[in-house]
Amino acid sequence: MRSLYSTLSGRTILVIDDSAAVRTAFDVLLSIHGAQVVGADSPAAGLAVLREANIDLVIQDMNFRREATSGEEGVALFRGLRELVPDVPIILLTAWTRLETAVDLVRAGASDYIAKPWDDSRLLTTVRNLLDLRSARAEADEIRQERREVRRALGERFDLRGIVYESDSMHTLVAMATQVAHADVPVLITGPNGAGKEVLADIVQANSTVRERAYLKVNLGALPNELIEAELFGTEAGAFTGARARIGRFEAADGGTLFLDELGNLTGSGQAKLLRVLQTGEFERLGSNTTRKTRVRVIAATNANLRLAIREGRFREDLFYRLNVIELEVPPLHERRADVVPLARHFLQPGYDLTPEAEHALTRYGWPGNVRELQNAIRRACLLSADRAIGPAALNLPAESAAAPEPDLDRSVIEQALTRANGIVAHAARDLGLSRQALYRRMEKLGLKTA
Repeated sequence: MRSLYSTLSGRTILVIDDSAAVRTAFDVLLSIHGAQVVGADSPAAGLAVLREANIDLVIQDMNFRREATSGEEGVALFRGLRELVPDVPIILLTAWTRLETAVDLVRAGASDYIAKPWDDSRLLTTVRNLLDLRSARAEADEIRQERREVRRALGERFDLRGIVYESDSMHTLVAMATQVAHADVPVLITGPNGAGKEVLADIVQANSTVRERAYLKVNLGALPNELIEAELFGTEAGAFTGARARIGRFEAADGGTLFLDELGNLTGSGQAKLLRVLQTGEFERLGSNTTRKTRVRVIAATNANLRLAIREGRFREDLFYRLNVIELEVPPLHERRADVVPLARHFLQPGYDLTPEAEHALTRYGWPGNVRELQNAIRRACLLSADRAIGPAALNLPAESAAAPEPDLDRSVIEQALTRANGIVAHAARDLGLSRQALYRRMEKLGLKTA
């Protein structure tokens, strides 16, 4: 944790209070810890300072006339400050003002309120927390901008098929998909249903050397077991009662790419034939003794645990290693929460928007159905919402599943939660569905400062 002096050193703090004694007290208290204090005796003077100087934090009184106790002057000043400096922390000083007024301003964006006479220790802790949090936000903004530039550069070099993401984990995965696209080797894409495996397969194919050739897709989970081999390898006339000769997907995709979805549904006989065609490029249509040749780049996807299936004798180990030259593992949506809101906005119908409360609810929900569930939720909300500004009620998220398992949260998600909680770790932890200790561990891992 940074020392108080290292946090305040070089920072400029504006104190707006009509009492010279109050301004002097803050000057003495804060300057001995390295801060530069600028005083203003009225709202007009304070706003004038802000127009001219670079201020890191504001401490403002709520009443400026001896007989005033309503706090109306402080409310007006706060609104004026927010117009000039939307991102500068503001601490409210309350004496006679109704506490509800200060609380309302905190909800409107004030960072904290402190009663007169104040406790020096609590004040210094609050100031340090807010300045550290502001520094973290600035660093995070810089990192996010750098990431946007990296993503933009990747999108200029490769065809990313319109994929939407913000998380580091997805960027790493997408970048890897573009790297392996040119290699003429099989790719195995793993991950839960609805997480985006097919989109990743499309990126691999779109950037491969055979992208202009055939690209065929087969969902093995949608076919009866007895028809899977016929679909893949074709049939000879008379192979089945009334069957006509037809080519299979391997034959039709010759020279191109074949995407096999739900690979775990492949039968034992089908696994043997798939292994052979991958090793030799040879196969026979069902009902034929004629050996045919094909050259196909295979991309396979599965939500099944193939290593467990191997141990249980349900999947061939030699086929697994033949397919698993490159494995791309797509994480579930609850492990990449930074992607939730960008994806939700992407799925909105034109003219619709999400309220901040709706975005908060989307981020907290566990998304067991992953991206597919999110897409359906947004489409349903657009259809049923009485307002084009979609709120939490229109999302109709199941309450019993609202809290996701404790994930490795992205830095940006934690910073957003801390911002909403005004730097109070306990509140941010509750917001994220974590214990306070779990959030502290993640903050320490990411280098986020705590008080």
